[in-house]
Amino acid sequence: MVVVAEAVVVAEMVAEAEKEEEKEEKEDEEDEEKDEEDEEKDEKKEEVEEAETVVEEAEAETAEAEPVEEEAEAETVEEEAVPEVPEEAELEEPEESFSDPEDFVDDISDEELVGDLLKDQPEEADGIDSVIVVDNVPQVGPDRLEKLRNVIQKIFSKFGKIANEFYPEADGKTKGYIFLEYSSPTCAVDAVKNADGYKLDKQHTFRVNLFTDFDKYMNISDDWEIPEKQPFKDFGNLRHWIEDPDCRDQCSIIYESGDRTAIMWNDIKEPVVIEERARWTETYVRWSPKGTYLTTFHQRGIALWGGEKFKQIQRFSHQGVQLIDFSPCERYMVSFSPLMDTKDDPQAIIIWDVLTGQKKRGFHCESSAHWPIFKWSHDGKFFARMTQDTLSIYEAPSMGLLDKKSLKTCGIKEFSWSPGDNVIAFWVPEDKDIPARVTLMQFPTRQEMRVRNLFNVVDCKLHWQKNGDYLCVKVDRTLKGIQGLVTNFEIFRMREKQVPVDVVEMKEGIIAFAWEPNGSRFAVLHGEVPRISVSFYHVKNNGKIDLIKVFDKQQGNSIFWSPQGQFLVVAGLRSMNGALAFFDTSDCTLMNVAEHYMASDIEWDPTGRYVVTSVSWWSHKVDNAYWMWTFQGRLLQKNTKDRFCQLLWRPRPATLLSQDQLKQIKKDYKKYSKIFEQKDRLSQSKASKELVDKRRRMMEEFHKYRELTTQTYAEQKPQRLELRGGVDTDELDSNVDDWEEETFEFFVTEEIIPVGDQE
Repeated sequence: MVVVAEAVVVAEMVAEAEKEEEKEEKEDEEDEEKDEEDEEKDEKKEEVEEAETVVEEAEAETAEAEPVEEEAEAETVEEEAVPEVPEEAELEEPEESFSDPEDFVDDISDEELVGDLLKDQPEEADGIDSVIVVDNVPQVGPDRLEKLRNVIQKIFSKFGKIANEFYPEADGKTKGYIFLEYSSPTCAVDAVKNADGYKLDKQHTFRVNLFTDFDKYMNISDDWEIPEKQPFKDFGNLRHWIEDPDCRDQCSIIYESGDRTAIMWNDIKEPVVIEERARWTETYVRWSPKGTYLTTFHQRGIALWGGEKFKQIQRFSHQGVQLIDFSPCERYMVSFSPLMDTKDDPQAIIIWDVLTGQKKRGFHCESSAHWPIFKWSHDGKFFARMTQDTLSIYEAPSMGLLDKKSLKTCGIKEFSWSPGDNVIAFWVPEDKDIPARVTLMQFPTRQEMRVRNLFNVVDCKLHWQKNGDYLCVKVDRTLKGIQGLVTNFEIFRMREKQVPVDVVEMKEGIIAFAWEPNGSRFAVLHGEVPRISVSFYHVKNNGKIDLIKVFDKQQGNSIFWSPQGQFLVVAGLRSMNGALAFFDTSDCTLMNVAEHYMASDIEWDPTGRYVVTSVSWWSHKVDNAYWMWTFQGRLLQKNTKDRFCQLLWRPRPATLLSQDQLKQIKKDYKKYSKIFEQKDRLSQSKASKELVDKRRRMMEEFHKYRELTTQTYAEQKPQRLELRGGVDTDELDSNVDDWEEETFEFFVTEEIIPVGDQE
């Protein structure tokens, strides 16, 4: 048993030893395989590196070789250095050739391909491009020549460096014209552009031209070519809406967050749509001052629309335009875009000719925070711009500086044109010991009409009455011993000699101020919430300003006068929840108090009969609608539009009637009122209006039928005469002599039927 057990143990030991040997052999084989794989990888890596090195050397050699030899050497290097190309690569198609065919004709000019680059390429010049000729120069002798040279240098050196100058002489005096050569043609062009028309004195106004212009104008052909006749575009009657028989006004409405725009008639019952379009404008719309044009805004520029069908009349290309302004005469339009603006070609602000669509002039703009940057005179002949310490006045249609110079006014803060005259009012703050002052200056003479010195001034605001009869300067100032600000209203009487000034002092804070458009009254909102008061003042001819009446405990932050005066609305817009108060200033009565919750805008119609309050989607995202009120404060309509944005009344041009004719119409009010009352009664209900229209149509159809039958009857008269033997029977009394009298007898029998009780 012991021997068997030992044998078993030995066998197990032998088996374990054999297993260990097998494991060791397997591990050795795996190690050998790994070593072989690593060696293969290293060999492949070395082959790739050698191939890359050979290719780089081949490329370097081909770069130095001739173009003809490049292809051959490259192919040789690739055959020697690059490893064998797989069969799939050999089957690839050759690369496509982009070379032009032999019979190709290039018909595209360089100007079409790279015109923007060729524009800036240098041009050959013989030097005369930098020479200008200045005419109307004073003729002086040798004793005054040096002084003339200094004056010319001072005027023309600001356009660039003057390299040469020549003063022709005859009989001991200059000839009245000179030649100046600049260092570059650009300087010469600037000199012509800015110095032409420069007024040296009363007798000498420079005329400046390029020397090269003489050759250009000398070579003008004597044969006159008839200009091509331009086709006439009929846009219809641009003021057709004024001829409406019911004397209605038009308004523009934007809704659906700006996607839809509609033009409507203002009707007592409900608005009547005239024109409605989708995506007519990309932002908002605006009417021109006289209502002739409707302006729409687009990414690429501005479009003007007008006529009965609102056709496109004009368009102006101004990329990214955001703001516009019209001259009062509608002849010019100013547009602003914050996009790219170049130094050589100003594009931020452009002045356009509305009739031709041509660009008149461009200006740079640093900031558009105070729009409009250019302010127009009442007749559109002048426009002005304020920069630091400078007031620049330009004249139309040349769009050049008035008298070629600006008005230097240190510290100027604000300016404004009179609505009735070519007069500018501006104010300058205090500077050390120099008091603040308000100046009235007349143009184009630049004569100072009135200067008013003011002390302890913090701020000033200029308020013109609509006709330019009065100017109110609201002056906020500080006084010793009084905390806070005290406000004075300096009232300038523009129509009186030496422009006298009256003063109204207010010790409370001023919320709003507004002149009556056609009158001598003004309204002031003053105080603090909740003690807000509205006061009415009257400027009398005897030099006194009377306080007419004060209404306490009002809720408002804005004043809106009717365009015709007498009536006004005091409104608490936005944060004051749309409180409305309607006043009649003829007897200073409060006619009505109402509310349009969250109202953001108020617009009077041009006649002063209706006023609209609205909640714009642009300022408030809910309850968007506009409500129509009478001037007395009676609610007429509630019009709800999806995401309503804007309502603007179409302005009316100034009346062509004289003052005497207007007075006569006012005297005949009773006669006209009967006609209007009759129309109002007919339009009181929609049913009666439809019935009247139906009867009118039937009457018109009857008259047309009657005219047609009468004409047919007259045309058939020869046939009737022929059938009746020439006897005209169209008239009852015709041919009385040919009548024959006949007597007819009728036998009548009488039958009596007794009626009564029968027994």
